Amino acid sequence: MRRIFVFLISLACVPVITIANADLPGVDNFINEMTTRYGFDKTELYQLFAEVEVKPDILRVISRPAEKGKPWHEYRRIFLTPQHIQGGVAFWKANQASLTKAKKVFGVAPEIIVAIIGVESRYGGHTGGYRVMDSLSTLAFRYPPRGRFFRQQLMELLLLAREEKQDPLYFTGSYAGAMGLIQFMPDSFRSYAIDFDKDGRRDIWQDPTDAIGSVANFLKRKGDWQADAPVATFVKVEGTDYQRWLNKGSKPSIPLQQLAQAGIQIPASVSKNMLASVFTLEQVEGPQVLIGFRNFYALMRYNPSPLYAMAVYELAEAIKLQLKGRSS
Repeated sequence: MRRIFVFLISLACVPVITIANADLPGVDNFINEMTTRYGFDKTELYQLFAEVEVKPDILRVISRPAEKGKPWHEYRRIFLTPQHIQGGVAFWKANQASLTKAKKVFGVAPEIIVAIIGVESRYGGHTGGYRVMDSLSTLAFRYPPRGRFFRQQLMELLLLAREEKQDPLYFTGSYAGAMGLIQFMPDSFRSYAIDFDKDGRRDIWQDPTDAIGSVANFLKRKGDWQADAPVATFVKVEGTDYQRWLNKGSKPSIPLQQLAQAGIQIPASVSKNMLASVFTLEQVEGPQVLIGFRNFYALMRYNPSPLYAMAVYELAEAIKLQLKGRSS
């Protein structure tokens, strides 16, 4: 990789700084914005970016995420494995007090929190080995389709590092810049990570209690999680009238009574006064209709893919069933 060279020219005691690096096009403007809007020291930012490494492998990986490249029946097999289920049971038992506290404070079911941590990092086994500064810089300046999003995340990372009094190069995570057991992006960390064990630090890398509390806080505050409410269910349908509801968005907005009139068979256990959203997921035998409720939407606030949300929900149910089976 080309090295970044920093030039300091003194003129009337005011440093004039330029940067030469074809690997990070647009970094000068970014540094100027961080200096103007947030009061960062320009010289320190140039020194920081001098240590950034562009990662070409990240650009290859990000173009083929699993949610877009696999049908549901294949995507599901990635996470509904004996290792994920048994690992979830072990994680639940090891952190039962924190999970119980999270349920009491935020109303989020323990199995949901455990399943998210299982899907995101396999209970801390796969948190990512990239420096987040490298990941976000690579994507911010070398991945135009989502450059704006990753520039914002890079901005959030620098603000986070300043708030936490940490070197920006300290944070590690995935190829996309997601961090810790729960794979929070920097903006989510700043907004929703909490010090759930009150030890003075928000640690989502090594502290399961903080990770558990932060997931629950996210689902409650950003997703408006509803305690003890349904999440989603596959349904049988008659005819094709239901298809007009498929493009109404992920946020529940359709009265169940209207879905029933469109040929969707609503389970008797679900209140007909609820709102829902409608999806189809590809099974081996063909598409199957899924209706999602408010808590399904909360899971999609964590990751906007219905495949992700359903994988979390099914893993959660499998973990809970396995735990009950072992304890009965």
